[in-house]
Amino acid sequence: MKLNDMKATAGSRKDRKRVGCGIGSGNGKTAGRGHKGQKSRTGGKVARGFEGGQMPLIRRVPKRGFTSKVNNDFQIVNLSQLNAFDDGSTVDAAALFEAGLVRNAVDPIKVLATGDLSKKVELAVDAVSASAANKIQAAGAKLKLISAEA
Repeated sequence: MKLNDMKATAGSRKDRKRVGCGIGSGNGKTAGRGHKGQKSRTGGKVARGFEGGQMPLIRRVPKRGFTSKVNNDFQIVNLSQLNAFDDGSTVDAAALFEAGLVRNAVDPIKVLATGDLSKKVELAVDAVSASAANKIQAAGAKLKLISAEA
């Protein structure tokens, strides 16, 4: 097969719709836009969510709750998950990411007190719950908060 022998698969290429090219074309006169109305005009677009002057749904539905502007999107790690590491190892964002316990090594990490810690690891994370901090000290592990340094 040569380049000059190659052809597109049947049906893979389609001619563009030629509108406004006379009544014999099937798309002449109004060019498939129908008669009159906003959508038949040039630039006649309708904004997303616009309901023809009726009060839009987003404004009709009551608003509830509160969205804090403070970004507290911590990646959560439980104490029981830290038992996967060896004694004396340093557990930081990179180590947790490598072990598959967090999504990425960039976002802040918080340790919660679910489960017990049986290993003496050096923990370097952004935040720790109060009960988790107590359990970490009781296990003889070292805790270092990263966000406090920055």
